[in-house]
Amino acid sequence: MIDRNLCIGAASCIAVAPTGFELDAENKAVIRRKAGSPTSEATDRHDLEDAAIDDDMLLLAAKSCPTQAIIVYDEAGKQVYP
Repeated sequence: MIDRNLCIGAASCIAVAPTGFELDAENKAVIRRKAGSPTSEATDRHDLEDAAIDDDMLLLAAKSCPTQAIIVYDEAGKQVYP
C-alpha cells in the first residue's frame, strides 16, 4: 500500500523496483498490477504485474522511500514495514 499523503514523488521505489512501481498523473507512486489500473491500495502479491519480483526487492523499494510512504504487509496481513 502507498500512503498518497506521504508520497512526494521522489521515485526511489521506481529506481529500486521499476517493474513494481510507477508514477501516476499526480506524480505519486502507484503499484503496477497485471490487471486493472495501477493503484496505491493494498495489492496481493499474485496481482502484481511482475510476478517474479521478490519480497526482498519490494521491501528494499519500501525502505528506499524518504517519507516511508510504502507500507508492506505479510501474507497474514501483519504490517512488516515501516
